[in-house]
Amino acid sequence: MRERRRRLTGVVTSDKMDKTVVVSVERRYRHPLYKKVVRAIKKYMAHDEHNECRVGDTVSIIESRPYSRHKRWTVETILERAA
Repeated sequence: MRERRRRLTGVVTSDKMDKTVVVSVERRYRHPLYKKVVRAIKKYMAHDEHNECRVGDTVSIIESRPYSRHKRWTVETILERAA
């Protein structure tokens, strides 16, 4: 069966919680009327089982079962470590 869960790539902005990180995902789109490129940032809380992520890391997150009230994503892989 084909994998249907959504995947997003973003930057970790907070790792203060236990087994949870906040990932900021940036999306760029052109405004329909004014034609300016707009940058929209949305934050997702993601489950990080082993507390491996640090602030500044670029990570890939995948849709998952609800872990808590706000947490519905899981850290799949760490693509790039913070400098």
